[in-house]
Amino acid sequence: MKKLTILLSLVFITCIANSQQLYSKAFGNTNNKAVIFMHGGPSSSSVYFEATTAQKLADQGFYVVIYDRRGEGRSVDPAAKMTYEEAFLDLNRIYKKYSLKKATLIGFSFGGLVTTLFAQKYPEKISAIVLVSSLISQQESYNTILKTTRQIYQQKGDTIRLSEISKIEQMDKNSVEYRDSTFKHASRNGFFMVGHPNNLAKSIYATYNSDTTISKYVKNEESVHTFWKNERLKNIDISPILTALHNKGMSIYALYGRQDGLYSIQQISNLKNIIGIKRFRYIDNCSHTVFIDQQAKFIFYFNKWLK
Repeated sequence: MKKLTILLSLVFITCIANSQQLYSKAFGNTNNKAVIFMHGGPSSSSVYFEATTAQKLADQGFYVVIYDRRGEGRSVDPAAKMTYEEAFLDLNRIYKKYSLKKATLIGFSFGGLVTTLFAQKYPEKISAIVLVSSLISQQESYNTILKTTRQIYQQKGDTIRLSEISKIEQMDKNSVEYRDSTFKHASRNGFFMVGHPNNLAKSIYATYNSDTTISKYVKNEESVHTFWKNERLKNIDISPILTALHNKGMSIYALYGRQDGLYSIQQISNLKNIIGIKRFRYIDNCSHTVFIDQQAKFIFYFNKWLK
């Protein structure tokens, strides 16, 4: 009897875990080409794409699905481990929920890592990949941030910040402290924001305070630390995976902003060489959030490549 009780308890716990509700939403006609947006992070959400771009992309003739990964954004789960494997389980659940056999994945920022690793494991589920400001070599992005901010502080004669950069460079490069400290300097120097947004971008950014989809969104500030605690792949380079996928015939496209401070010219050049120059666009007056900074061009190239 005791063994039966334990077994039933385990079954009950498993059912609770599997019934974890992921926040998701679909836009457009189910008969159109399926697109799934993979948000950035860890500690992020699909909320900004949902509020600004999902419906506009659906209006172009795509079936657009957005969701928040387990433990992030609106998919609240205190027990989430936030590993890549967990992300794969959740993405497969999205495929099942929306009856998708194949889909194009938009991999934004950190979401590009999840996208590429998923495509490596489940290539049969991928119609195409569109990398949008996606991380490629995490270490190269860290190096770029530290090199650029060092130059900024040298020009300003900011000895305090220069000392901080020197200390960061001595840290364990697989540690969350290294990651957090590096990105702190990127944010401090506006690496994620375009300096002179065009009128459309200004109008979109102006809705942030009034759009309830965005204003109600609450970050899980523990997401990054949870990921670093549970995931062994903390600092990776997906270039070899992208090369292998491209060589096997997978369609891979990429959109990056020229003013995005996370990527060196060399990183951009390397990505062009992997996927081909015709499948890459480097957009001026655009930083990290391409689908807002240059929304019209984002939609234009998406149409051009995938229609």
